[in-house]
Amino acid sequence: MTSQDMTIDLDPKGVRRILVCQLRQIGDVLLSTPSIRLLRKRFPNAQIHLLTEKKTLSMVENNPDVTRVWAIDKKAHKNIAAQLAFYWQVASQRYDLVVDFQQLPRIRWVVALSRLFPPESGPQVRLTYDPPWYNRWLYTHWSSPVHGYAAMTKASVLRPLGISWNKEPPRLFLTATEQARAKAILIDHGIGPDDVLITVDPSHRRATRQWPEGHYGELIRLASQADSRLKFLVFYGPGEEHVARAVQDAAGVPACIVTKSMLSLRDMAGCIKHATLHLGNCSAPRHMAVGVGTPTLTVLGSTSNAWTFPGSDHKALAKGLDCQPCNENSCPSGSIRCMTDFMPDEVLPELLECAGLTKENQS
Repeated sequence: MTSQDMTIDLDPKGVRRILVCQLRQIGDVLLSTPSIRLLRKRFPNAQIHLLTEKKTLSMVENNPDVTRVWAIDKKAHKNIAAQLAFYWQVASQRYDLVVDFQQLPRIRWVVALSRLFPPESGPQVRLTYDPPWYNRWLYTHWSSPVHGYAAMTKASVLRPLGISWNKEPPRLFLTATEQARAKAILIDHGIGPDDVLITVDPSHRRATRQWPEGHYGELIRLASQADSRLKFLVFYGPGEEHVARAVQDAAGVPACIVTKSMLSLRDMAGCIKHATLHLGNCSAPRHMAVGVGTPTLTVLGSTSNAWTFPGSDHKALAKGLDCQPCNENSCPSGSIRCMTDFMPDEVLPELLECAGLTKENQS
């Protein structure tokens, strides 16, 4: 076994199959696409397979860099026999290179079984970030990650392969049909080409990462008063419609529109692609916006800027309390002041600027 100081000598022309392991979450799988793209550039002749969970499939659908997706289906793989049969099938592909971005138990099964199926080209390389001592036997190489933007941190694990991240963004590939369907959804909600569309993702399962519904509503009200061309399309996920409706009630203006039904992730991405700006919490839709080329404005609570793409089109705002970022799922003080005390009028100027609505061109 070797350390991150060792270079992995793999002939780019001889690598036939690569397995990338990133099971979850939805945004994290999308954030792995720059690494997959870099692997494609380094090993142009290789098939690149992805091991992930079924719920994340929409993030890599139509991705030209991904040859095959192995999706773990919790319903289909209920018992240990079904799970092991699936892991065995994946591992038996005789991968030249296995890249593990998570070291989760189900991934470790596949990595362990892969050792039984070496490639024809030579020794198998199993690469990950620094593993604990009890997992080191699974891997041939590991690399200390460089901390920063999340996609960069993932890509930094690939350094022993001679791969470096150069601000490659995540990419979500929409078909022409999907883009047309998204346009039809917008028209159905009364949003036309003359409107300045801002998509809104106001929900989060963690209170420390969810700006209050009332704050979103007040921000939308203030912004619509500043420019009558603005339209806000508010999204929601399973069990979250009440959050979107609370935002709409707090806004109290026609410019705040809640989708008539819950959109699929692909339809949501299509609507975001047609938007001038995406506004929301630190959750998957902000990464989807980066993936389709739409600027973002994110309100941060407990999380850091590590989830913000480093570019002028993507901004993250925080109250700037001494306790930020704490990266906690529940507030140690119980107050969540980083969210509740961050007022809409503090966010409004940045929102208008990010949407390109300066005083000179407001209407």
